[in-house]
Amino acid sequence: MSDDPTPHPDVRELLDELEAGPVPPLGTLSVEGARALHRDLFAAPDEPEPVGEVRDLAIPGPAGDVPIQVYAPDGEGPFPVLVYVHGGGWVLGDIPTTDPAYRALTNAADCAVVAVEYRRAPEHPFPAPLEDCYAALRWTAEHAADIGCDPDRIAIGGDSAGGTLAAAAAQVARDRDGPSLAHQLLIYPATDRSFDTDAYEENAEGYFLTREDMRWFWDRYLESDLDAQNPYASPLRAREFADLPPATVITAGFDPLRDDGVAYADRLEAAGVDVAHRHYERMIHGFATMLVDPDLPQAREAIADAGADLRASFER
Repeated sequence: MSDDPTPHPDVRELLDELEAGPVPPLGTLSVEGARALHRDLFAAPDEPEPVGEVRDLAIPGPAGDVPIQVYAPDGEGPFPVLVYVHGGGWVLGDIPTTDPAYRALTNAADCAVVAVEYRRAPEHPFPAPLEDCYAALRWTAEHAADIGCDPDRIAIGGDSAGGTLAAAAAQVARDRDGPSLAHQLLIYPATDRSFDTDAYEENAEGYFLTREDMRWFWDRYLESDLDAQNPYASPLRAREFADLPPATVITAGFDPLRDDGVAYADRLEAAGVDVAHRHYERMIHGFATMLVDPDLPQAREAIADAGADLRASFER
């Protein structure tokens, strides 16, 4: 897809460091071992990017309280708000390891961010993570004033598996009569449990996320092959893409999920949805949240682009 068939030098340096380090293949680890490794790789910095305010809350969910963290920008509200879902293959990840992205998006979009600590697989397979995310979306709409936000300016977003959940939550919101969404931010989402795209063939291994990693994640997220046919698990399988919110879809050239995002952007656009497809040809999966150690300049570029798209949708 590019005249230059190599990752960016900044990315190549990162990949060389990972290959030289003691990072075992995901499939050789237990779930807890994989989570521990993820926490080590993406530990939050000692001096985080400043925002106006951060609050820890717990909201009612379908199976008990769902922890959330609310980030607010400087200034006076009510602010527009982005409900954001972290990645990690539905198995890994949490609010602390994604904290730099929440802060960066808060400042780039000049909006509040509601970070959702959804239940994770395999202890809580599909649809439990999605139902927690949708519960957080509904709570945000119903209690926006309580957190200094505007109920008429709400977006959903996420990266990787979080992008999958965000796309699905947007479909659920449409199908269940709300809440109305101003935008959906989908950062290299997995949109179908299928491993035979060109991107999976070209980027099967050697670029941080591998095809076998994705098999490992999907096997823990879904309990059956039947679940893989459900559009709320595989959003690309939806029958109808009309009446979904405007979208930003971010993809990376050296990502096995590249074609998942491209196909989803195409289906949205074909249905008349306003789509900004932002492709970073020489980047890898995960680059957009690599904001500290390593601090990829392209990550800041992607966050700035996403922030601009969100601001534009909030102003409509």
